[in-house]
Parts: sequence; structure tokens; C-alpha cells
Amino acid sequence: MMRFTLPRDMYYGKGALEDLKKLQGKKAIVVSGGHSMRKGGFLDRVEAYLKEAGMEVKFFEGVEPDPSVETVMKGAQAMTEFQPDWIVAIGGGSPIDAAKAMWAFYEYPDTTFEDLIVPFNFPKLRTKAHFCAIPSTSGTATEVTAFSVITDYAKGIKYPLADYELLPDMSIVDADNMMSQPKGLTSASGVDVLVHALEAYVSVMASDYTDGLALKAMKNVFDYLPRAYNNGNDVEARCKMADASCMAGMAFNNAFLGVCHSMAHKLGAFHHIPHGIANALMLELVVAYNSAEVPRKMGTFPQYEYPHTRARYAECARFVGIQAKNDEEAVNKLIEKIHALKEAVGVKKTIADYGVDEKYFLDTLDAMTEQAFDDQCTGANPRYPLMSEIKEMYLKAYYGK
Repeated sequence: MMRFTLPRDMYYGKGALEDLKKLQGKKAIVVSGGHSMRKGGFLDRVEAYLKEAGMEVKFFEGVEPDPSVETVMKGAQAMTEFQPDWIVAIGGGSPIDAAKAMWAFYEYPDTTFEDLIVPFNFPKLRTKAHFCAIPSTSGTATEVTAFSVITDYAKGIKYPLADYELLPDMSIVDADNMMSQPKGLTSASGVDVLVHALEAYVSVMASDYTDGLALKAMKNVFDYLPRAYNNGNDVEARCKMADASCMAGMAFNNAFLGVCHSMAHKLGAFHHIPHGIANALMLELVVAYNSAEVPRKMGTFPQYEYPHTRARYAECARFVGIQAKNDEEAVNKLIEKIHALKEAVGVKKTIADYGVDEKYFLDTLDAMTEQAFDDQCTGANPRYPLMSEIKEMYLKAYYGK
């Protein structure tokens, strides 16, 4: 038996932020990141709509990139003092991820991160508050996913939280919030959307319910990401990329991801490469690796003889307009199309090109490899990797083919 879970209500399209007026409650705490949300007037608009809904509003601002345990606990304390019945998180992935964790500690102040990191083992939320997520970037899709990542910098630990209790009750995807994304963020987050869609489509947990979302998301990326990158004021391109991000998020929220994300997580943790760029650097290598004709099957999913990943990638290729005489040619052309997209939006070719010191990269290679192998995303990858194969892909990504 499988499951497909989404937020209860989703509002999308240019100007959708106004739907905040539909919230019903007495108090709302608004969680946000850096000064851009305040400077751009977004928080003033959020406050105005919430007050129009009859709610008292409090702000918790300044959530950092890669939100910390300390920030989460401060936010939970602010919620305990204010007693909101709605938590409204606005910004990139970081403030929304942080607000999800704050929510858990607000409702269960005696719990610990060690309690919460057991996947899909959360206590019942919504005993005190409901949750609304409003993204300001087209990338993470945390507004429609059951995941959050919090960092304990003192211990050097990233806590991956995963439970459908963390799904927002309401998501508002308004392209107005995304018009000011700089080129670098547009590029990195846009390619991340493509990786979300591709990995969800070939995941061992993929289904008819996730496939359509993943296919449409990847087509939007190929069609509209270069336009959004070259002209940030292109309203149609921004809207289509916002849709792509959200659809890919709905897909991987239920089908999960794969080894590309596993390796990207460690590149980010060890070498501070932005997440979308880290995924972009590994993507073509992973597509080539996964499309082997008869790979080892995942031991935890024995119901199939082997995954037909080459055929799955070929379906993606044809859906985005590639013509080919057979599946092998289709996958090769898909890899070429991915490479061309990355070049069009300014992604550099290798890990070395992003300033990662060669000696430090080689010194950390074994640890990255082992941790990528153990990453929770690896379990849904269609080809079960050997650590030696992960290491080889890292080396190819560093030096280039």
C-alpha cells in the first residue's frame, strides 16, 4: 500500500498572497529570513492581510541560511510566549524549514531533536496551531513537503526531519514574491527543481500520481528557466517556474529523491556549495549512472526484477521534446539537453570551478562518500550504488570528464 499526501489548501498565481485573508484565528506569528522580505515590503503586506482577517500579528525575523538549533528554540520560545493559532512562514527554504521545527517544539516543548529525527515518527501536530507556508524562491518546494533540515553547529550535525505532520495546512505560491530573485539564485534553485522532478520520476517509489507532476515540472524548467534567468521581470516565466517548483515538490514529497541529492547534501555540508549548484554538478553523472541497462536492484524493494530506468529517462526526454530512434539515444540527448540548460543559466562545469581546494576535497572524499551512501535519499534511488561508484562520480564531478 502506498500513500499520496498534499497540503489541504494551495493558492497559486500572481497576487495569491491576498488569500492570507482567508485564515481564521486570533493570533499569527510570522517567521521570515533576512532583510529582503522586510525591505521588499512583503512582510508589511502579510501583516496587512492578516490584520484584515482579524488576527493579532507578531514577527520572528532573521532566520539564517541553514537554520540552527538555537534559532529554532528561540522561535519556539517566542511562540510559547505569544500562543499563536497560526504559524505563517515566508521566504526561502530556510525560514520555512525552521518554522516547521519551531512548530513541533511549540506544541511539544519537552521533545528533542533526537526524538524527531526518526523518520515518520512525529507526534500529532495542530493541537495548538496550524501552518501556512509562502515561498519566495522557485526551488526547495518546502511549502508542499514533509521535510525540514536543521543544523546543530556546535555538534556538526544536520538533523533531517521527515513526517507528513510537517506538511503545511495552507501553501501560497505567489510569483510576486519571486520577481526579485537574483540571477544566481534563479539559476541554482531552478536547476534544483529539475533534479527534484527527474529523481522523483525514476524513484523506486514513483507512481502514476507523481509521474504527471514530475513530467510537467521538468518541461516547465526547460521551457522557462532560461527566460526567468535572462529577464527576472518576465512574469510568465516566473509564474511557470513557481508552478514547476511546486509540482516537483508534490512529486518528490511522495516519491522521494535519489543519490544525486545524497551527494549534493554532502557537497554542501563539507564544501559549502549552494544546494542547487551541488545538485547541478552531479546531475548528468547520475543520469548516466542510473540508466545502466541492468543495474543492481534495491534490496528493500524486491517486487521487480530490475528497474527500467533507461526507459524512464527516455520517457522524460520525449516529454520535453527530444526525438530519438531508441531509448539509449533519447537518454544521451537528455544528458546533452541538461548540459545545455546549465550552460545557459551560468552553472560552471566542475566542483573545482567553484573554488574547492583539491587537497581538502580529496581529504574529505571518503567521508563524503560514506555519508552520501548512508543519506536517506539513497534508499529511493533506482540503482543501488556501491561506495566506490559514488566516489568515482565525485571525482568526475571535481575534475570534469
